[in-house]
Amino acid sequence: MGIVSEEAIDEFQELMDQVEEPLKETYERVHQGFLRENLGRFLKARDWDVCKAHTMLVECLRWRVDNEIDSILSKPIVPTQLYRDVRDSQLIGMSGYTKEGLPVFAIGVGLSTFDKASVHYYVQSHIQINEYRDRVLLPSISKKNGRPITTCVKVLDMTGLKLSALSQIKLVTIISTIDDLNYPEKTNTYYVVNAPYIFSACWKVVKPLLQERTRKKVHVLSGCGKDELLKIMDFTSLPHFCRSGSSGSSHHTQSANCFSIDHPFHQQLYNYVKHHYETRGQAEPAKQGSFHVGFPEPEAERCVIAKTIESELHKFENRNGLAMSIDDRKASHETLADDDL
Repeated sequence: MGIVSEEAIDEFQELMDQVEEPLKETYERVHQGFLRENLGRFLKARDWDVCKAHTMLVECLRWRVDNEIDSILSKPIVPTQLYRDVRDSQLIGMSGYTKEGLPVFAIGVGLSTFDKASVHYYVQSHIQINEYRDRVLLPSISKKNGRPITTCVKVLDMTGLKLSALSQIKLVTIISTIDDLNYPEKTNTYYVVNAPYIFSACWKVVKPLLQERTRKKVHVLSGCGKDELLKIMDFTSLPHFCRSGSSGSSHHTQSANCFSIDHPFHQQLYNYVKHHYETRGQAEPAKQGSFHVGFPEPEAERCVIAKTIESELHKFENRNGLAMSIDDRKASHETLADDDL
């Protein structure tokens, strides 16, 4: 486990006190005044090894500088229709807060198609949500509650998860790798709801590959998870797909659907980015190239997990294909028998 946590944080802080410009400015944006909590996140991600955590954080700061992450909240995805397309195909939103004050982020894993824009727009959108969470939401919530709140919870809706998810593994791996290396330990707990058989099959083989710290964060709930989630949040903070047995957004108003561009969270985020662009003395651009971010190489564990999921989906696909083939042959024999009659 390494040296005691408080001692590790003290040692880590001494190393980070020596960080030089231009890393110092972006470092301040990362910790937002919650210095020890921030150092603790990187230490947890590296099993309290100070040297490894220091290397990780410095590489994160360099990634931020090289990719101009500090200015990403002043770079809107335009035109508006493109942003709407991204929101319609990358289902993520914030539905409210837990009783402890942690933001509740909902992710439509099964119904996200990622097919209406280039990969760079989806990555840009994801990073913008991360930065808005860390630089706007969490500091505001911390001030309101009078204590540091530096993490969130995520509710993953598996409704509609199909074999077509195979084509999304590369993009999901890119996004999750960015989170692992640059936003470590920002999620307190993952709640999985509406899980079909295909998820259960993948989870069975992936779970043993995860680090114990990560496994403990993942809770697969029964059905839509409403009863369990109401223990940690009020009904008004439940994602729309957890409010009944049905997960279809057609049963809810647009304002209640936290994935919708019309939801207050996305309206506030969009207006925030637009405002910060305009304060630079420019009108909103009619068209803009996507914000190209360097994609970090996934760690070995992430590569193994991605390949395992891909392999499991292929097996599932082959089994389904075989079953369909048998059904087709059966139907063919029945047709022949009918013809003979």
